[in-house]
Amino acid sequence: MRVVESVDDSDGFCAFVGAVEPRLRRALVAAYGPDAGRDAAADALAWAWQHWDRVRTMENPAGYLWRVGQTAVRRAARRRQREVAGDRVIELELVHHDDRSVEPALAGALAALSPQQRAAVVLVHGHGYTLSEAGDALGCSISTVRNHVARALHKLQAALEVDDG
Repeated sequence: MRVVESVDDSDGFCAFVGAVEPRLRRALVAAYGPDAGRDAAADALAWAWQHWDRVRTMENPAGYLWRVGQTAVRRAARRRQREVAGDRVIELELVHHDDRSVEPALAGALAALSPQQRAAVVLVHGHGYTLSEAGDALGCSISTVRNHVARALHKLQAALEVDDG
């Protein structure tokens, strides 16, 4: 019988969560909405705790946890689909409609974007992330983030009938 020693690194995990959780949560909320995004972030961090020995040695653990969160959202969506028997109502509360400083049609225009485009544009223009920071949070390259942001802005301008001139 082999005895496996467990190293208690709860302090290291707590420091990791403090550094990663806000960005991970914002990225997932930006992509999937407030409820699904927060749940996905919690699921991803729970997975990280269970697999901490593996996670703490990763080169980009935040990017990996982004993927874990995406998987959690997809699984929850499949469960929800089965529960509501095909009713595809997605509630996306990205913008409070009573906020007079925000264009009322913005929530609908954001909802029409792909999850990657929505996450990229919200992180970069809504939360002030650099392209590099958004890439780390989303687990993709700077050029991919730049492309998602450019496409998202183009679609938002068209949807909101904004003249670029």
